[in-house]
Amino acid sequence: MDRIDLHTHSTASDGSMTPAELVRHAKASGLRAMALSDHDTVDGVDEAMAAGRESGIEVIPAIELSAVSATETHILGYFIDPHAPSLTSALDRIRAIRVERLTETCGMLRDHGIDVSIDEVRAIAGGGVLCRAHIARIMTDKGYAASPRDAFNRWLNVGCPCYSETQAITDEEAISLIRSAGGDAYLAHLHLTKLPDDELDAFVTRLASAGLSGIEGYYTDYTADMAEKYRALAKKHGLAISGGTDFHGSFKPHIAIGRGLGNMEIPYTVLAEMKKRHNDTHTRRENQ
Repeated sequence: MDRIDLHTHSTASDGSMTPAELVRHAKASGLRAMALSDHDTVDGVDEAMAAGRESGIEVIPAIELSAVSATETHILGYFIDPHAPSLTSALDRIRAIRVERLTETCGMLRDHGIDVSIDEVRAIAGGGVLCRAHIARIMTDKGYAASPRDAFNRWLNVGCPCYSETQAITDEEAISLIRSAGGDAYLAHLHLTKLPDDELDAFVTRLASAGLSGIEGYYTDYTADMAEKYRALAKKHGLAISGGTDFHGSFKPHIAIGRGLGNMEIPYTVLAEMKKRHNDTHTRRENQ
């Protein structure tokens, strides 16, 4: 089977590999195609695309936008133009709000006796976009958490004591921004919304009316029942499905690129259907 992974992160946000290293790793792992979908940045896309051409693997330009909603919402954008002025100008504002958000998180952590500063977050980010994952790594290194996952589960996730709801854009604005850059918007890791089935259905209905193209139908942490439910939800609303592992390299060592926890397989036919939908949609827009 030709396998793919359309949800990965590099040092441009909170992954451990540079974009080029990530692409070469995907090729060495037997993947036919991958997407670089860093958080709120396209800074690594050009490097990844060049590495893909050199390595002989298809690389899809992508992004993962964080948005404010009734729940934690991440919108994946595929087939984007990373140099679209509408996107690059918006990302400057989004990254500034990210700094505000993480500064707020550091303040809440200090209120609980956990000493993490925004300067430490900047240092560990190494010039990339600042992310909660950087805070989680600092907390682990300082002994406040057993692991980054422990830090998220006890302190940083939705509903936890130090979760900040501050975001720069709404979910519908994220979809519009992706579309303005020539891309297609997909709702990521639906289980993290923690919405009951009826509310999730209504949520997807609203986003579909705003221009959502699809939902993530393959994901590392999905159970078989979850995957079946989300793919059925996509079919109900006439949406496509995407799939990825959320690979972060050594920062999430339990996740293997293209394999998730070891037995995941995302067929190339998923990407083929996404590309067909993208091309059909683009043609319709041009003819309007």
